[in-house]
Amino acid sequence: MASVAYVDPGNVATDFAGGAALGYQLAWVVMLANLTALLVQYLTAKAGLATGASLPELCRARFGPRASVALWVQAEVVAMATDLAEFVGAAVGLNLVFGMPLLAGGIVTLLLSFGVLALEQHGYRRYEIAIVVLLGMVAAGFGYLFLAVGDQDYGAIARGLAPSLGSPRALSLSVAIIGATVMPHAVYLHSALHKNRVVAACPAERRLLLTSNKWDCWLGLGAAGLVNLVMLCVAAALFRHAGTGTLDFTLVSRRLTALAGGGAALAFGVALMASGISASTVGTHAGQVVLAGFTRWRVPLVARRALTALPALVILALPVAPGQALIYSQVVLSFGIPFALVPLLLVTRDRAVMGDMVNRRFTSAAMLAVTISITALNVLLLAQLAGWRGLS
Repeated sequence: MASVAYVDPGNVATDFAGGAALGYQLAWVVMLANLTALLVQYLTAKAGLATGASLPELCRARFGPRASVALWVQAEVVAMATDLAEFVGAAVGLNLVFGMPLLAGGIVTLLLSFGVLALEQHGYRRYEIAIVVLLGMVAAGFGYLFLAVGDQDYGAIARGLAPSLGSPRALSLSVAIIGATVMPHAVYLHSALHKNRVVAACPAERRLLLTSNKWDCWLGLGAAGLVNLVMLCVAAALFRHAGTGTLDFTLVSRRLTALAGGGAALAFGVALMASGISASTVGTHAGQVVLAGFTRWRVPLVARRALTALPALVILALPVAPGQALIYSQVVLSFGIPFALVPLLLVTRDRAVMGDMVNRRFTSAAMLAVTISITALNVLLLAQLAGWRGLS
């Protein structure tokens, strides 16, 4: 379920924008962002297994009510940015496949997300199977596009794995890619997925569960990382001789039709639609975890979902470029990442909370380095937006 967040429409938008504008130059950002996500999700799962509580619940217990309210407010802002990506992406997919107006597509996405969530009332397994099927459609769609477009420059892909930020555009797209990958709501959600599932009877069983979850993270998020790299490569091949400064999904569909046929354009639309629907259902689940954990409030799912979806529906009703709205939303997500990573680090390095599953020093050091690096990139982008010329 957590891996769905790593192939949502925000990832599609940022990876395609990066590939279309800069070719393979940001391949290293995609790979490092996914390696970072592996570490973060592993620690998040470990916190849930060790304590039997979600990260928001642990924050409320450790930092007190005032800090919890502040963390909850910023998490809700991030949730709205997440919903914006999911609803806009799914609406664009419905538009490309069925010609549906964007606003109508957003409303259909909302209804479909409720339908998928209703499966959870009949047990976790049906809900998870539906998510896996949608995730499989996304992976199959972009895998087909990689083969259909062809003509990949593998030497350029290898060179793109060497870290570099050669332009202001590269910095802003890198921050957006990181925001789309290390998503705060996925951090909160993953810690709660272990509650009321398999209960360990002893420390040895907890260790076994943690090992199993580690492999689950490597397989699920590793596959998601590969799909992200494929997205960037497809865009780089599509726009190799005609780079674009802005992301236009209609233009992407037209170029796919021209270079690889109507089947490729259809695959793109279906994959985008499936990614938005699956991510919107997981996002709803994450929103419930955030609200209940930080505040102990219980709000009906329909009311909460309608509230957080409202900004996305407003955007869809306005004459706003969907691609650019998606990218901006992922930049907002990047600014929310440190507010999830700092509490996660403080909790998982505390032996009083984690017991024998406390972080090793190397793990805490790696997590600290990740948190500082993401924060530094956010600060650099703010400086750039403020007009600082040092990056040009």
